[in-house]
Amino acid sequence: MTTEAHHVDQELVRAAADVARTRCRGDNHTVAAAARARDGRIVTAVNAYHFTGGPCAEMVVIGAAAAQGVQELDTIVAVGDRDRGVLPPCGRCRQVLLDYFPGLGVVVGRGDRLRTVPISDLLPESYVWADHQLDAGQAE
Repeated sequence: MTTEAHHVDQELVRAAADVARTRCRGDNHTVAAAARARDGRIVTAVNAYHFTGGPCAEMVVIGAAAAQGVQELDTIVAVGDRDRGVLPPCGRCRQVLLDYFPGLGVVVGRGDRLRTVPISDLLPESYVWADHQLDAGQAE
């Protein structure tokens, strides 16, 4: 696990905060996420809360990015409604983000203590989904 923090993409944080402020209304949408694509575009999304386990904003942003033709994400941040600020990803999101984008940076922290850390720092000693797949050369 590394402890190196990277530059915080303030434009990305502002984009997520703006979506949280303007689009998160009521109990169904309470968290917004913004992700920076490798080509510089910003993709935003909100969670879809449901008592059966609707997707977090980070999961929705992965789908939105794919729908927009974005293959690689560099950085992601989630922001809560009602001025709750930056929220760290839940355990499920950490695993999925690591599997999809192992080099992803995640903005975490509060107030003036925001920092960007590698997704692998948020899930040390993790299971790697791709490890269970056989290499084509090893299959019989």
